Amino acid sequence: MYSIYALHFEKIIYVGMTDNIERRIREHKNGKTRSTKNRGDFYVEIMEECEDRKSARKREKYWKSGCGKEKLKIAGWSNGSSSGS
Repeated sequence: MYSIYALHFEKIIYVGMTDNIERRIREHKNGKTRSTKNRGDFYVEIMEECEDRKSARKREKYWKSGCGKEKLKIAGWSNGSSSGS
């Protein structure tokens, strides 16, 4: 099972995909991911779960696209619940 997730920072939204969401969030919190290192506090939004890597990658690409990011900006900023740092 793969999870597609978004990390909402103050000024950016980072979209990723993983087969182990707990480990991946921990890596983001601990600064192990170059693209999100030193960005500050974030909240996590799990958008979808997919059975296989191929379908997860397809959905991740959608969420990283302009249309997907726009949906995240509209819906995501107001309903985040878990703090990252």
